[in-house]
Amino acid sequence: MDLVAGIDAGTQSLKVVVYDPAGRRLVASASAPLSLASAADGSREQSPANWVAALHACFGAVDPKVRARVAALAVSGQQHGFVPVDAAGEVLAPAKLWCDTSTSAECVQIMDAVGGAARTIALAGNPVLTGYTASKLPWTKTHRPEAYARLATILLPHDYLNFVLTGQRFCEYGDASGTGWLDVRTRTWSSELLRATDPARDLAQCLPRIAAPEEVFDIDPATAAALGLRATVKVAVGGGDNMMAAIGTGCVVPGRLAMSLGTSGTLFAYSDTPLVDPDGAWAAFCSSTGGWLPLICTMNCTVVTEQVADAFAFSTRYGDGHLRATPPGADGLVMLPFLNGERTPDLPLGKGVLAGLDTTNMTPAHFYRAAMEGATYSLKYGYDAFVRAGMRFDRIVLTGGGSNSAQWRQLVADIFGLPVDVPTQSEGAAFGAALQALWAMGHARGDAASIADIVERHVALDPLQSAQPDPARTPAYAAAYARFLRLLDAITPLYRGSSPSYATPAQRQENAP
Repeated sequence: MDLVAGIDAGTQSLKVVVYDPAGRRLVASASAPLSLASAADGSREQSPANWVAALHACFGAVDPKVRARVAALAVSGQQHGFVPVDAAGEVLAPAKLWCDTSTSAECVQIMDAVGGAARTIALAGNPVLTGYTASKLPWTKTHRPEAYARLATILLPHDYLNFVLTGQRFCEYGDASGTGWLDVRTRTWSSELLRATDPARDLAQCLPRIAAPEEVFDIDPATAAALGLRATVKVAVGGGDNMMAAIGTGCVVPGRLAMSLGTSGTLFAYSDTPLVDPDGAWAAFCSSTGGWLPLICTMNCTVVTEQVADAFAFSTRYGDGHLRATPPGADGLVMLPFLNGERTPDLPLGKGVLAGLDTTNMTPAHFYRAAMEGATYSLKYGYDAFVRAGMRFDRIVLTGGGSNSAQWRQLVADIFGLPVDVPTQSEGAAFGAALQALWAMGHARGDAASIADIVERHVALDPLQSAQPDPARTPAYAAAYARFLRLLDAITPLYRGSSPSYATPAQRQENAP
């Protein structure tokens, strides 16, 4: 029987899973670490060559007999990254990633050029936020002019891996809606925002064509041979990691809310119609299945708990013990976990803040709890915007590395006041990519099953990992969340006041050297 593979190229690692649709089980999985280059100006970059090396390493770790049965695959990739490619397909510079905050000034420049944030949202459905692809182009023009001059194609990380796999340059609606250029209502590129990004160049000529969600492509024969795959393998369009996680968690019909606890944290819910907030309280993205995916993103999630664990020289595997040893609210210790700046709340130049330290809570366990609570409160801050807009949910489906923590699952249930479920397949993005490949392959063969049908058959929940809200803990978490919000109000003027993202043109002129 045919197998399908899902590839997830994240910030910290690249993963491959191979799924048996007939047996409804994973038959192989592999992972390879990825390094991240950071700089004091907020730059966060990776070499695309390392993604390709990790891809080969992962497939090399899969049994050749399993590889020989793979009929289709799809790629999930970290969103918003910028891979500059020349006419010959050569990468011109390191890829600037979603967590790169060095281009916050360029975001404002682009939006100012079209009349401000409100006008930007009117044009595309989203403001140009720090980390989005659009702001990386003027930065590259200024700081890497030779690369910019040779630029032929703008690719996102998942687009680039598709290019490696197929030799073709294409993108898809879900991931493309995170560039800052796609009008998510009409699914077309905004010519005004492209001109605002670079009025001296027609950037539309650098954008790959947008492929339909159900399209499939032939794998490049040489790449197939190098990976140990058949030359007949089909490559589905894949998508951004959040879009693929939506498939892997079953979030492909209205009313379902998924939360991913990875390096970044995300909340997303499927919609049949575009859901645009005039104030940009959430990302109004397209899904990779033909619908839309309103999404909340925080830039600091498991990265914060891992940093605290490293600082106190313990493994996050023992983190649950620290949670059990400390009470909800961490005895008054509060962390604003903005180590990478932050998108929700929107403080691109924000920094981490610890408040409420005293002689009783200055322990590794309290610090770890405060980190986990702070990362979760940031997601709750975004969730509140969903609720204010009238969205309603009866449960949360968790995915990502943080979902492996029983204490984190319970903490989410208690803070949000909703039951929490966890799919049996923990790698939601990679598994979602495999299911998209299964759907696209079936569509190419004449199968009329919808993506919702595929999800219904293959996404299962693990009852042993479910969590129910504990009313006894609700008051403590409500009080701690209120402290978090008060501190957020207090520090916001500090970081907004020093950030070009929030300065008016007059203020920027006054602050100019």
